[in-house]
Amino acid sequence: MSVKIVALVFLLVTASGENTSFIFNSGFQSAHLTMDGISEITPNGLLKVTNGTKDQRGHAFYPNPIAFTNSSSFSTTFVFAIRSEYPTLSGHGMAFVISPAKAFPGALNSQYLGLLNDTKADGTRHVFAVEFDTILSEEFGDINGNHVGIDINSLRSANSTPPGYYDDGSRFQNLSLISGLPMQVWVDYDGGKKQISVTLAPINVNKSKTPLLTLSQDLSHIINKLSYVGFSAGTCAVLSSHYVLGWSFKLNGEAQHLVLSELPKLPVLGGRKRSMILLIGLPLVSLCLTFLLSLFIVHHIMRVKFSEIQEEWEQDYGAHRLKYKDLYVATKGFKDKELLGRGGFGKVYKGTIPTSKVEVAVKKVSHESRQGMREFVAEIISIGRLRHRNLVPLLGYCRRKKELLLVYEFMPNGSLDKYLHNQPSVTLNWTQRFKIIKGVASGLHYLHEECEKVVIHRDIKASNVLLDSELNGRLGDFGLARLYDHGSDPETTHVVGTLGYLAPEQTRTGRATTRSDVFAFGAFLLEVVCGRRPIKQVNEESVILAYSVYRLWNRGEIIEATDPNLGTEYSSEEVELVLKLGLLCSDFRPLSRPSMRQVVQYLNWEVPLPDISSSLSFCSTSPGQSFGNGHGIFDSTTLSLPSYVESFSQCSVVESVLSGGR
Repeated sequence: MSVKIVALVFLLVTASGENTSFIFNSGFQSAHLTMDGISEITPNGLLKVTNGTKDQRGHAFYPNPIAFTNSSSFSTTFVFAIRSEYPTLSGHGMAFVISPAKAFPGALNSQYLGLLNDTKADGTRHVFAVEFDTILSEEFGDINGNHVGIDINSLRSANSTPPGYYDDGSRFQNLSLISGLPMQVWVDYDGGKKQISVTLAPINVNKSKTPLLTLSQDLSHIINKLSYVGFSAGTCAVLSSHYVLGWSFKLNGEAQHLVLSELPKLPVLGGRKRSMILLIGLPLVSLCLTFLLSLFIVHHIMRVKFSEIQEEWEQDYGAHRLKYKDLYVATKGFKDKELLGRGGFGKVYKGTIPTSKVEVAVKKVSHESRQGMREFVAEIISIGRLRHRNLVPLLGYCRRKKELLLVYEFMPNGSLDKYLHNQPSVTLNWTQRFKIIKGVASGLHYLHEECEKVVIHRDIKASNVLLDSELNGRLGDFGLARLYDHGSDPETTHVVGTLGYLAPEQTRTGRATTRSDVFAFGAFLLEVVCGRRPIKQVNEESVILAYSVYRLWNRGEIIEATDPNLGTEYSSEEVELVLKLGLLCSDFRPLSRPSMRQVVQYLNWEVPLPDISSSLSFCSTSPGQSFGNGHGIFDSTTLSLPSYVESFSQCSVVESVLSGGR
């Protein structure tokens, strides 16, 4: 049996003969190959050109030189496999080589395949190679990271193609060189036709009649008379092993067929399964446990973060109370990019309720009411029941710890404020402004007289008037609103509101009434028509808009107060009506101001505006003197909410007679 094995394993005809041939079919134990670098023979007879060591190279050559002539042909076949440490990654490939030397001093690893140190031979080295490359190297012009190439004195292939074979139906079937599976190669050179052909196939598939790769090339100028045949490979950071299972070669004839059943076996794929369990399994289990622990911690944090305390009295308002988690998700965590605006009483965020897909505006309120939370929420719920086409619907509330969030229907065109001030990109015409004024008046009239209880808004201004998709004015932001029974006196409270809209009696008593709402509405009317804020800084002094309009009226030039952005396309009668009404609502005597019912009637031309030529009352710091310096100007150094309150608390009322017909 040993004689048979020796006969099958190793057959050598001396190199001096013209028909040199050899075959290694049952392993390379007795081959006496010339090897260097990290190449080795495994115990079961596999030729391992590289053994998986990082950044190394290996060579294995038939020990005797072969005498090539100018007309020599040769044929070789071998079975190889490339095994990577990672299934989808590979180091570099390997090559079948014919060279005048068996040693390659100065050759580089990795993409140089252990053969050369640049793209060309050094002039003394004539190298022919068939490379099986698994990495795309741009410096060599590789076509991809999985190709077979014919190399002549250079690693820039003279011809290359993706690996594969033609089946019986002549259909091309792709192969992956890093699959780890054994493949058989046939390399044939016809010295007469000067043509090289390379054929590739899986180990269980016969040689195709159609080669994978061909090249017309005279090798007599490349291969010296005495040359060596063998294999070369280089490794990089990704560990790969290059195996040769069997090899047959013949000069001037067809190489002897390999008996595939007798080839030594490759290691079983996944043969290190037990060690891989320790290598991969334990870290994976640890990772899973860490993930579950993190999930538990996050869940606990989220429970705490979104926790809500609902008291028994809130059960009556269940339909109006919204979940904090829903509002947090709706506003994307109350991110700044969802911020619609901010004021002294909180920030407003845009959001979309995840369950209903309704767009909302969420305001975080900082209220200063002396009432308890229960009473305050009761008022909010009552306001939420209000329904009017010129009010922004309050959809509900959310109470969490010390936070109170009010949820309104989202108005797509934002606040009126941005259309009036700071050089707006869109200017509202008079028809649109007059429509907004009448709408806000109608909504305020509803709050004062048509609700079950009197609702005092306490913060009427352009920034709290929102515009819907049709530019209808809607009064919103009820964060400061208060409810009272009809006929009852409002409680004294803190002074709240916005500078320029506060009624003088409100600054003295702290009491908000329907008349103080009318005063703020008067400032709002003048703001919309004039396009100016109720108080404006001019040369470090603060001009009161109402007093400026009053002076123009007193000179018979009230139309001059109109916003220049309106141009000339407006109704003079309507503009004059609104300006006069603004002055009438700005009267410093509460009882001299009209009610909102009367305001609506005036705006609808249902009743004529009263003759205001008899008197209008403005504020003065002392009898006989107008407020401030006589020009409607506050000292800018004292213009603040405290000084504003103090000034009004000291003022007395004087009557300024207006001449008729103005």
